[in-house]
Amino acid sequence: MHIETARPTRASRKARRTPGERLLEALRELAQGKASVSRHSEKNWASITFAGTRHRVDMLFEGDEAVEAGECFIAFLPEHEFAIPGQLVADAAITEVDSVLHPPQLRVRCELLMLEES
Repeated sequence: MHIETARPTRASRKARRTPGERLLEALRELAQGKASVSRHSEKNWASITFAGTRHRVDMLFEGDEAVEAGECFIAFLPEHEFAIPGQLVADAAITEVDSVLHPPQLRVRCELLMLEES
């Protein structure tokens, strides 16, 4: 007997992404698609009134055009308004930057606090 199962649609796969995955996608978009995520860690966070996750993300921008996008990323991240369903990015900061002139590279570490919206 052969049972055929429905394949998940693109919309259903997109809906099942975690908030952390959505955050990484938003960071890549803010980086104009010119960066790769070299490291991501996520840790639960809570206070008396809020619950969420703290994220540390290392991004690599390689090449002249990418480094320029990285400089914009550094400038815009702290004030960027994220649109992640059910989540609020309460804090976003650049915590480390390292650059190399030849070949042009920019390594950026950022830390973000995402709170669950109630």
